[in-house]
Amino acid sequence: MLHGRDQRDHYDWLTAYLAARDLQVPTSRVVAALIGSLGVISVLVTAMSSGLQHSFRFALAVVLLVVCTAMVLMWSRSDWPPRWQSQVCLAAGTVLIAATCVSDPDPVLGLLGSVAFTVTTGYAVIFHSRRWLIGVWVVQLATLIVLAWRLVSIDYGLAVASVVFVVLINAFMVFACELVLRLIGSEKPHGEIEPLTGLLNRDAFYDSVATLIGSRSRHDDRYLILIVVNLDSFSLLTAMSGKTGGNRARVAIGQRLRETVRGDAVIGHQGDAEYLVADVFTTPDPTPLAERILGTIKSAPYQLTASLGVVSTPLKPLTEQASHDVLDELLTIGTGAMYEARKSGGNQFRLLLSPALASTDGDDPDDRPEIERSA
Repeated sequence: MLHGRDQRDHYDWLTAYLAARDLQVPTSRVVAALIGSLGVISVLVTAMSSGLQHSFRFALAVVLLVVCTAMVLMWSRSDWPPRWQSQVCLAAGTVLIAATCVSDPDPVLGLLGSVAFTVTTGYAVIFHSRRWLIGVWVVQLATLIVLAWRLVSIDYGLAVASVVFVVLINAFMVFACELVLRLIGSEKPHGEIEPLTGLLNRDAFYDSVATLIGSRSRHDDRYLILIVVNLDSFSLLTAMSGKTGGNRARVAIGQRLRETVRGDAVIGHQGDAEYLVADVFTTPDPTPLAERILGTIKSAPYQLTASLGVVSTPLKPLTEQASHDVLDELLTIGTGAMYEARKSGGNQFRLLLSPALASTDGDDPDDRPEIERSA
């Protein structure tokens, strides 16, 4: 399973996935608790190792305490750590585990402690990449070789069995973590995901809507609904609360859109404050959906409203055309309608029912029935 995975670091993708599901805080607390627990065990084992010189034992225990405390504090903050801090945490944890195991005067206890490498192995797989996993395994292999060499003269069988055991559980950890990544959504390549919100980027949105059009039955009573959502006064929000506040608002709005639309709707994000929603209805009027979107954005804890451009068009003619050309035209129409809603004061939508499309050889594209609504 590992062989087929992308070699790029997927920390940003995982960050967006967790943020979109309000799982960043629980995850960071679990990581902090795990680091703290391993740190306490390591400090106690090091401090109580009678076979070490007192000065070395004290120095190593202090280093373990300071570094582990720093890592716990890093993961206990309200802000999710940036990628470089996570990488530093992984590197430091790997080195400290190796130092604790090798410094133990009893090689059996050292090999037992090397089971802790499963934590850094799992962390490297889930949060980062194979390159980091290889780095962890190089340090782990060197540690196992040193400990096995010390134990082999005492008990050859125990040395071999201990090393094989540690290797097997680390291999199983890799398999399990790779399986988890696939189950939580790695079917979407990372290049298709907008890193902050976890929503589709523009290209992936196009591809998904094209699939949506092609996979639906082609009866005349089905309609493609395309909604362009633009947050009003988003620049004012970022000016007042900074980039961090703006990013949190973007993530929160993305999550609210997920909760508002149907499960098989397609949601994308582009630019700083624009979202795209596409779905297929059996009726031409998506007014209830547009009103729900306006309401959920207005009720979010960021004092934002939105301007919506909504396009409803019969699905059957679209299936006979190049999907991307049709979507280009629909997005152009929807964006124009969104700007009309903004010019009218925002917090409303402009609905275009069955506009004539040049890509489907329709009538004059300017012959578009419009319905204006406000929340």
